Amino acid sequence: MAGYLVSDTRKVTTHRFMEMKQSGEKISMLTSYDYTMATLVDKAGIDAILVGDSASNVMAGNATTLPITVDQMIYHAKSVARAAKRALVVCDMPFGSYQVNAAEGVTNAIRIMKESGCDALKLEGGVEILDTVKRILDAGIPVMGHLGLTPQSINKFGTYAVRAKEEAEAQKLISDAQKLDEIGCFGIVLEKVPAALATEVTKLVKCPTIGIGAGNGTDGQVLVVADMLGMTQGFSPRFLRRYADLSTVITDAVGHYVEDVKNSDFPNEQESY
Repeated sequence: MAGYLVSDTRKVTTHRFMEMKQSGEKISMLTSYDYTMATLVDKAGIDAILVGDSASNVMAGNATTLPITVDQMIYHAKSVARAAKRALVVCDMPFGSYQVNAAEGVTNAIRIMKESGCDALKLEGGVEILDTVKRILDAGIPVMGHLGLTPQSINKFGTYAVRAKEEAEAQKLISDAQKLDEIGCFGIVLEKVPAALATEVTKLVKCPTIGIGAGNGTDGQVLVVADMLGMTQGFSPRFLRRYADLSTVITDAVGHYVEDVKNSDFPNEQESY
């Protein structure tokens, strides 16, 4: 077996998340949206798989995360949950599924959990959605928070620039994180915020923080799998490290296949019945 594969094959739970923070073990997290990719990501030893509403961009080609629906998120999460043997599977609640009122948020949360088989949900926002988060937690559903750049609010922000650079917004983020922690969130994603602020928040809350563009002072990291594998092009934020160039690998392979078919080189005699 490859050296990077983890030796601890126990199923990762929200309790394990807390144990990992307390022991100082960093938490690895990647997105996945389908069975095949999730199988590979899980096999490689990832601690958590985020079924992100980024599926709206990566899988459907939308410009933002806003169009994706509850039905679509359930489809993606169900596919990933079937594949994940070890990783904790966290599903995003999509835009519009929890912002109207707490009752509707709880109803959608229960439906996603029942129909997808995922382990937990993630919601964007702080004090504005605190009652909804509390009600979902009271229903027995683990919740991960998400602060900083919250893509579901992109039309409000008008930009994907770094958040909480100003003191007032930084203090609100700290307050929101503490409130989410106090009511029982098992983790908080911090997206595109100054590294020093993310480190401070990480020290102030009991639950683990997962950073994306938030420096190395968080308890873990998350990236979009298609970005870190180099499948996507034209998206190169500072926080993104590409671990492979699958765009070139895949297009070359497909190009060779096309060439072989056109030249009648595929299938050959050994590949025929």
